[in-house]
Amino acid sequence: MIYPRIITIIAYRDLQRFWKYKWWLAGLVAMNLADLFIFALIFRGIVRRDLVPDYFYFLAPGIASISAFAAAFTIGREVMMELRRAFHHYLLSLPFSRLELVAGRVVSGIVRGFIYQIPFIILLIVIAKTPSFLDLLIVVSTTIMVTASMSSLSIAISTLVKSLEFQATIRSLVYFIIFFMSNVFYPESIIRLRFPEIIYIMVVNNPISIATTIYRDIFTPHVIHETYSIEVLIAKLAIWTAILVATGSILYMRNLQS
Repeated sequence: MIYPRIITIIAYRDLQRFWKYKWWLAGLVAMNLADLFIFALIFRGIVRRDLVPDYFYFLAPGIASISAFAAAFTIGREVMMELRRAFHHYLLSLPFSRLELVAGRVVSGIVRGFIYQIPFIILLIVIAKTPSFLDLLIVVSTTIMVTASMSSLSIAISTLVKSLEFQATIRSLVYFIIFFMSNVFYPESIIRLRFPEIIYIMVVNNPISIATTIYRDIFTPHVIHETYSIEVLIAKLAIWTAILVATGSILYMRNLQS
């Protein structure tokens, strides 16, 4: 039986460790704000308006997506260090099950993503529009799914590879593939026009792209030329979440039992 209180305690412990990286967080915030207020404002006057009506409002929802992704992805590094230093043996001696430990780590990734994303969601509300209650529920659900899937992916990578150097390389490679092979910086119509069909399919089905499209549809619909079904997007993101959470949990459980 899984006890929510135990999962909350594990997530709270991880959250306390999260605040220890305050300078890293400050750097990440600065990078995201620079992307939005420097990069976006510069390209606002360069990008053709018939392709992107306003690049600043086009990029802002994407920054909200990658902020949640980056924060949730950090949980994998901590799992990696615990397994490498055999600290997980101590965790397994505590009065909770392996499944509760795994669930707690995923919840921790969700909480980290939420905390880091909140300022960017507030910024979207200020500069764009106030979402309805239903839209707000969709935003929250989207954030939960994208952070759960990305934290699980990070955990899966951290438990799959034994070599510390190779693991760091794989994590960085996956991070940048997800980051740049998305529609955060580029409109899907241009990707479809300039790149092979397989690249376009990968980009539009990237979990970060799906989340970004949902945020754009809610906060800045005037910058989107394409027509989307929110229900289909949520279903696709839910499938990604189920697959990645299951994969990350199975691999983490396997390492805890070995």
